[in-house]
Amino acid sequence: MRWDAQRLDLDDGTTLPGMPSVRGLLRSVEVPEFPGLTFHEVRAKSALNAVPADSGMPFGHTINPYRGCSHACAYCFARGTHQWLELDTGRDFDTQIVVKTNLVDVLRRELARPSWKREHVALGTNTDPYQRAEGRYRLMPGVIGALAGSGTPFSILTKGTLLRRDVPLLAAAARDVPVGLGVSMAIWDEELHAALEPGAPSPRARLDLVRAVADAGLPCGVFLAPVLPGLTDHRAHLDAAIGAIAAAGATGVTVVPLHLRPGAREWFTAWLQREHPQLVPRYRQLYGRGAYVPAEYRRWLADRVAPLLAAHRLDRQAGGEARGAGVPGDDEAAFPAGSLPERREDPAAGLPGAAPARAVAEAADLPEQLTLL
Repeated sequence: MRWDAQRLDLDDGTTLPGMPSVRGLLRSVEVPEFPGLTFHEVRAKSALNAVPADSGMPFGHTINPYRGCSHACAYCFARGTHQWLELDTGRDFDTQIVVKTNLVDVLRRELARPSWKREHVALGTNTDPYQRAEGRYRLMPGVIGALAGSGTPFSILTKGTLLRRDVPLLAAAARDVPVGLGVSMAIWDEELHAALEPGAPSPRARLDLVRAVADAGLPCGVFLAPVLPGLTDHRAHLDAAIGAIAAAGATGVTVVPLHLRPGAREWFTAWLQREHPQLVPRYRQLYGRGAYVPAEYRRWLADRVAPLLAAHRLDRQAGGEARGAGVPGDDEAAFPAGSLPERREDPAAGLPGAAPARAVAEAADLPEQLTLL
């Protein structure tokens, strides 16, 4: 496995039999409450990941408490990152979860440095911070407290309904720093959800999460993503989804079609060939040139979505700019209102509280920081 920078001597007596011998590895465990999952508990050297300045992301740093994700979404863009650990992008990504057990302590040290400029920090940019492992390790309360206590604005994107546990903490944090919250959902057919997102909370449960966040007086933008060509891009499906999101109290919606990076492409394509072989030629046509759908499909989807957003009164940004459908790299693919911290100026320090919500740019294939969707 690619743990080369963390290797221990093979005769180290603290390494358990059958476990990877890695520096920083505390132990690898399987626990009855999470059958089928293996947690690799490691000591992280850093918590904050700097985002390249030319990435186009509206945040300067990310935090990833976990690597791998038990949501097991067949289309997940982050699957390729498991190759950096020499694990496969399929079953291993779903079941071999790396946990940075000392993350909060490391984060507090980094936030206390005089050089820290209190830039917007994003969570959920790679794997979900509220996946099942969070129920055991409870890293997020400490992360939220550390960020808010240091005056650092932050945002969280999740499918995990466990975020409801931390709504009181987030409400308290929002009184001190700008906070953005985003929820991702796209599939409303129960069978399709079970097949493609077997470890993720149901769309109905995620709607309840949006409702709970809104009831707490917090912003909550929704990414209707990924929209799957031929499966979830029908008008009736989109209308039902957008209507339900609006009724739940979302502050904004952005609709994003599926993109298929290496790792996700192979895993999703295998599922498509098995379950919907009639759609394979269509996907070859759409994704034959790369990870993203062509402009023609983006325009078609935008035209289909626009009247639905208007009908459900979700067609306007706070500043009057129309929301639309898009993919990373498109000018119209803005983050939905509420998903990023509202920009504030700190007169005392002269520091911006958060970057403005602009288009999602296509990011480099880095192991720890990727586009949100």
